[in-house]
Order: sequence, then structure tokens, then C-alpha cells
Amino acid sequence: MERVHAAAVRFDLHVPESRSLKTKRAAIRPIVDTLRHKYRVSVAEVDFHEQWQRTAIAVAVVAGSDGHLREVLANVERVVAHAPGVELLDVETTWLDAEASVPGSLVAGDD
Repeated sequence: MERVHAAAVRFDLHVPESRSLKTKRAAIRPIVDTLRHKYRVSVAEVDFHEQWQRTAIAVAVVAGSDGHLREVLANVERVVAHAPGVELLDVETTWLDAEASVPGSLVAGDD
């Protein structure tokens, strides 16, 4: 079985010009859309939902090789770091360790 290469990245962001949730989401939407469409990654706003000037987005990446995974992660971080209207406060990356996985599959309803 081939090894799985996957990671999740959390970006904590400050949106200094935001004065409402609507303007915050308007600043974040182009980032999310760019990441989804250009890099084919999963993206979600994961924290600070009710704060006007803070947000956190998480990005999940799965790739066929470690090199490709790292390339996509670098590109994703570059997009977020250079996005207009936001300041990157923190980046936290979690790597999937396929070696630690238990063989088999999970089936809905199994406990």
C-alpha cells in the first residue's frame, strides 16, 4: 500500500479594517475561493466566528508525494500571507502520520 501524504494547516488572521462580520467575511472569501479553486484543497473558517477583526481558517491537503504536499503547503501559505486586507498572526501545521494508522477501514455504525 502506498503511503498517504497529508497535512492540515491553521492560519490565525487579523482583519484590521473590518467593522462588521460582513466585511470580515468579504475579506476572507477571496482567500478561501483562491485556495479551493487554484490548489484543490479543503478550506474552512474554524474559529473566531463572531469577532469582527479575527478569524482562523484551516486548510487540509492530501498529495501523492511528500514533495508535492510541501509544495502545495508553501503555495497556500504564500497566498494567505500576501492576501490584501489581512495580517497573518500564526501558522500551525499538523502532519498526518500514516505509519501510526491502524490498517483497515471505518464503516459507518461501527463502534
